[in-house]
Amino acid sequence: MRTSTVRRVGLSVAVAAALTSVAACGGSDKGGSDGAAVSKAQPIAALLAVQKKTGGANSAKVEGTTSMGSTMSMKQTGSLDWSDGISGVMEIKYTGGTMADAMKQIGGGGTMQARYFKDGYAANMGDAFAQQTGGKHWINYSYDDLAELSGASGEVMKDQMQNTTPDQGVKALLASGDVKKVGQEDVRGVTATHYSGTVDVAELTTKNSELDADQLAAFKKQLSDAGVSTEKVDIWVDKDDLLVKKTERGQMKTGELNSTVFYSDYGTKVSVERPPASDSVDFKELLKQQQGASGSAS
Repeated sequence: MRTSTVRRVGLSVAVAAALTSVAACGGSDKGGSDGAAVSKAQPIAALLAVQKKTGGANSAKVEGTTSMGSTMSMKQTGSLDWSDGISGVMEIKYTGGTMADAMKQIGGGGTMQARYFKDGYAANMGDAFAQQTGGKHWINYSYDDLAELSGASGEVMKDQMQNTTPDQGVKALLASGDVKKVGQEDVRGVTATHYSGTVDVAELTTKNSELDADQLAAFKKQLSDAGVSTEKVDIWVDKDDLLVKKTERGQMKTGELNSTVFYSDYGTKVSVERPPASDSVDFKELLKQQQGASGSAS
């Protein structure tokens, strides 16, 4: 295997980003919004209802775009179920950045399918990739393996991936203590109420995660190195208290973070199957093969 380890790790992060853009950065909510509700009772009360209704809907269709500076830009469409962990299928199209270049270098056409499960996810890398792996099209990524390989940032990503639901954007605004009602707007033909706020990413992650002090320090350093500090989060809610649109905006050293996601068909049936073992390779095993090939060549 001659494709670089860094590229494979990057692809795992890109597939993760396709899912985590469904939520707002900051991981799962552990119930830290009571103080904010005291100071801004009206929008907070409304958002608490949205959080409950959207979170309890269990599944939805999602469609969105995400860009992370010069690293990548992509479109994603699919369906997710969060009734018992996260599961679902997403079609991801890389439209620019270094990740699109990486896909081209391993023979991909810029489009892949990702399947998400409670304990990890799988990505179909295409026929050209299969020619390099004995006919195997899929890479399986375990959340535990990614956390182990990535350290503190991996633990945060694991938490986010396992708690990525549409109502996380609502929870982020609740926990931030900075939220206001903007007004009524049209979202794809639906009349929706627009709410907006600013989220301190590191503070929210600290508040809502179960990382130890060393892991939090390492994660905050990573955010600082990337130039990430705050995000502007906007959500639009329909008359049934269901989230229909969410945007995130922030600044990174590599450029702007920009995510827009639309939600529809709440309660839709989601069916996802694990790729056949005969057509799959585990990410950790792929790294071992890579390292073995590098050692033989040196």
